[in-house]
Amino acid sequence: MRIKYIIIPIAALFLFGNVSAQRVNQTPIQHKIDYMVKRMTLEEKINMLHGNALFSSGGVKRLGIPELTCDDGPLGVREEIKRFDWNSANWTTDSATFLPNGSAIAATWNPALANKYGVVIGEEANARKKDIMLAPAFNICRMPLCGRTYEYYSEDPFLNSQLAIQSVKGIQSQHVAACIKHFAANNQELNRDSVNTIVDERALREIYFPAFKAAVQQGNAYTVMSAYNKVNGYWCSENDFLLNKVLKNEWGFKGAVMSDWSGVHHTVAAANNGLDIEMGSSGPYDKWYFAKPLLEAVKSGQVSVKTIDDKVRRILWLIYHTSMSSNHPKGSIATPAHAKAAYDIASESIVLLKNDAHLLPLKVNNIKSIAVIGDNAVRTFALGGYGAGVKAQHEITALEGIKSKFGKTASVTFAQGYKAKYLANNTDAQNSGYDQPDQTLIDQAVALAKTTDVAILCIGSNREYESEGHDRKNLELPFGEQALVNAVTAANPNTIIVIMAGAPYDLNEIKKSNHTIVWSWFNGSEAGNALADVLKGVVNPSGRLPFTFPVSLNDSPASALNTYPGKDLTAEYKEGILVGYRWYDTKKIDPLYCFGYGLSYTNFTYTDLTTNKKTYKPDDKITVSLKVKNTGSVAGKEVVQLYISKLNSLVLRPEKELKAFKKIMILPAKTAAISVNIDIKDLAYFDSKLSKWTIEPGQYQLMAASSSKDIRQTATFNIK
Repeated sequence: MRIKYIIIPIAALFLFGNVSAQRVNQTPIQHKIDYMVKRMTLEEKINMLHGNALFSSGGVKRLGIPELTCDDGPLGVREEIKRFDWNSANWTTDSATFLPNGSAIAATWNPALANKYGVVIGEEANARKKDIMLAPAFNICRMPLCGRTYEYYSEDPFLNSQLAIQSVKGIQSQHVAACIKHFAANNQELNRDSVNTIVDERALREIYFPAFKAAVQQGNAYTVMSAYNKVNGYWCSENDFLLNKVLKNEWGFKGAVMSDWSGVHHTVAAANNGLDIEMGSSGPYDKWYFAKPLLEAVKSGQVSVKTIDDKVRRILWLIYHTSMSSNHPKGSIATPAHAKAAYDIASESIVLLKNDAHLLPLKVNNIKSIAVIGDNAVRTFALGGYGAGVKAQHEITALEGIKSKFGKTASVTFAQGYKAKYLANNTDAQNSGYDQPDQTLIDQAVALAKTTDVAILCIGSNREYESEGHDRKNLELPFGEQALVNAVTAANPNTIIVIMAGAPYDLNEIKKSNHTIVWSWFNGSEAGNALADVLKGVVNPSGRLPFTFPVSLNDSPASALNTYPGKDLTAEYKEGILVGYRWYDTKKIDPLYCFGYGLSYTNFTYTDLTTNKKTYKPDDKITVSLKVKNTGSVAGKEVVQLYISKLNSLVLRPEKELKAFKKIMILPAKTAAISVNIDIKDLAYFDSKLSKWTIEPGQYQLMAASSSKDIRQTATFNIK
């Protein structure tokens, strides 16, 4: 299929242009695009601008231009569905690698692993003949209840940017387009297709835009998906400020903007204000906004042919970088190498929240019996809820992983502990009672826990409870899990709490009453093996939280300011730039667990923090140097986080902002010398009155930290 798409356009060039094959091979992409556009009818051009099936948009068969094929998404290439409905195509060759969820990738704080994720996505997309992968998704985690927090990265624009750049580069290294989403300010699922988010320009520029800008300018993302919501009164799919002024003109985006599915509302406004491809609308394809209605709009002069040509050029540019690219990789799917990549990400994502009794890593020689308790110990997470999933070629559960790693030296037994009675597509009435404990299952779990040396209690959420299309109503652990935790903890003093979820929860009681807490995620095909290796000490945990866990929902900015879910379908982002730890630090609110937090089986000390100069000019780079020593007896990876604060600022600034980080492996008793560069221009704030970035002169504080609250070393410098 790929070969014919290369041969036919060459044949077309011979037919229409009498151009030699040697000339064709050397023709820049732009010349090929010009050639094609000149030979297309208006009807053929319009046909390229809208879907012709659920996951494809039209080509021009006469000229050998293929249709564009795309697929979800962030967790891996979804199973093949029928061309015109959402039912499975019942293929036997579409089992794929289930990759850890977005917040798990963010918890690695390792851009190299984001790149590895992207390469796997790209290779598996090629094996399935997909030109565009609808990934990565990295909307800012503005508030903890959002149903897609598990899919996104973090609450911090810099961390999001570094991960987005690398995941895009990884996907596109395989000649597959990354579709970065959802642009922009798409931070809640409740009323997502109707809410008008009111966001000031400074917050957009400093918080919600940076990862998109980085993915476009440094990652060279080929496609962007517009969000469902409105931003400042205009639908994102027809928002001139977002799509034309910022994305295409300011950032120089060369590729195509596609709508989210059924996210288009008007023909002329969408066409003139930056949308290029309409996807997912209902009804006959020729009646879509970008089909016959767009043709009529061009003929009546409401949309110019020049505008249509620009869209076609962008799509052709995309095609020449994907399906019609030279040396197009063949691809591969569900390989051992891909499973290893999933394992690597999962093993670096797991966060050790508490280890007060030093129960971890488990000492195998002393343990003869292990009780594994909880529905999440046997549950898989590749599928579930509303939205994209993966038909996983395999998925190792927690129980399977623990049996594999500990079963030779200890008896491993299981009790369910709770029922996860919740379905995303059910009504509240149908899901009634999901939060009630099951006393019979608790009694069985307690009876088992009393007989074993260690109890590993696997609780948390699942893909039904955290799902696209709806938000959680509160932060409470579901399914009556707290009652189970209390009972098992009382029965066995050596209880390890393992929480599998993609977003913050209320862990107040667990933090207070339990000595050993591990946070895992929806962690992909190798989740159980990665978890077991962390528990055993084969892997020293190095995950760090990508978002703040509040003590109470009322502490989070959107709830504190009563701006979620919004009034009259309007959500005003009154907190402005104070999102995530910026809010908690600036407002002096102590979180339950802070941004960047995570423990290790070893300890690290920081010394000798210095900057290469004491005073900088706006065009300078700061070279930050420090030493980090592993003072323990095992090797471990430390995430060095560098925050910067403007002292005595004349404008509102967060107390501190993450401006660099580095993850590094350090052997026991060894010291690592770390050097990181920070551009002075990255310390600017956006002046809304002047509509420009401004570097405030004066004194700044640099903080080397192990988390946003654990500042190890400080230094000051000045900007002239």
